[in-house]
Order: sequence, then structure tokens, then C-alpha cells
Amino acid sequence: MASLLLIDDDIELTELLSEYLTQQGFDVSVCNNGKEGLQVAKKESFDVILLDVMLPEMDGFEVLKALRTHILTPVIMLTAKGDDFDRIFGLELGADDYIPKPFNHRELVARIRAITRRVEFCQQPSTLNQKLQVSHLSMDLMSRSVLCHDNQIIVTGTEFEILHMLLQKPGQIVSKQDISVHVLGRRLAPFDRSIDMHVSNLRKKIQTGTHNPIQTVRGVGYVLTLGDDA
Repeated sequence: MASLLLIDDDIELTELLSEYLTQQGFDVSVCNNGKEGLQVAKKESFDVILLDVMLPEMDGFEVLKALRTHILTPVIMLTAKGDDFDRIFGLELGADDYIPKPFNHRELVARIRAITRRVEFCQQPSTLNQKLQVSHLSMDLMSRSVLCHDNQIIVTGTEFEILHMLLQKPGQIVSKQDISVHVLGRRLAPFDRSIDMHVSNLRKKIQTGTHNPIQTVRGVGYVLTLGDDA
């Protein structure tokens, strides 16, 4: 049973959503303000955090920024419908995905399950002790750790999955649509910049000098280009 932390100040919504998610087989904890939510997230372990943007005491961005200093639990931001700034800013701070309010409950469940499948995949016997390495970049699927020039870099779950896809196909184009379906569990909608933002964050973490291993193929996707001297 996946454990969820729902942080939202709309008490009526959290009651209804908590009941629905519990019926879908999730173990749900609820906090109605940002400060309390951050404290609970630090003390307890969750599979996914559902985080509203507009919160009392600490807004969702402040909570996410504080979380990402040492906690990489996947976060789905609950944003206002049509507010692109909130979505992009949340992704820049390290959110794994977002869903605009009002949302379809079944879509939210699909987003959550797409994220929790990552954990289930890593727990399968076939992934134990499996490692990938291309030039100076390597990852361990069991520990979900990434090394760049033998230095560990901290990546979110979404960034890890994107890099995993690229490392599996070095020198080959991986489409944004394939990344979205595999990592976020949904097809990429027109003007959706989610994958772009995750790749941008990942690039900053694996930049080596003037060379960046992840190159954009405009209108198609991304390709990992690593040489011995990169």
C-alpha cells in the first residue's frame, strides 16, 4: 500500500480526496497548512507528496524548496488551472509533476500510480545490483544513485528516470513523448513544458565544463552525447 501525504488547506477537498484515495488502496495522511506539512514530511516516510501551492504559514513553493534540501520524495504540485508560472516554478524547484485544479480524481490516481511504479520496478529482483555506465556518468538502479566523474549528484525521481532512459540509449534520440509516457505516465499535451524543465534541471547537475551531455534535437527529443574527454 503506497503512502501519501496530502498538504492542502481546503478541508472539504482534503476530506473527500482522502476518502477517495483510501478507497483506491492508498494510505493517506493529511495536513492543512504548509508548516505542519513540512514537519510531517521530515519526520515520516511517504511514497508521494501531494502539495498545494496556496497554503497558510508556508506556501507550497517554500515547502518544496525546504523539502528538496534533503528529501527526494516524489512531489505532485496541485496548481491553479491555467497558471503556467506556478507549474514552471514548481518544476524548477524540483516537483516531479503537477495537476491543475479542479482535476479529475481518476487522473490524479493515474499520476500517483505512475510515480509509485518506479519504486515497484526498483524492488524487482531483475533490477538488483544492476548498474549502467556511459563514460563518466553512471547509475545504480538499486540504490538509485548517480555518479558524475565519481562524484555523487542528487537527482529527483523524475530526473533519475529521464537519465536512465538516456543512458540506455547513448547517442540515440529519445523522444519527449516517450519520456513523458514512461516517466510521468501520460502523453505530452501541446505546450506542456514539464519534460523540458526536468531536463533543464538535470543538465545543470551533470554539466562538465562547457560541454553538456544532454543535447536537444529540436521538435523531437534529446540525445545523450558522451565522449571519453567530456
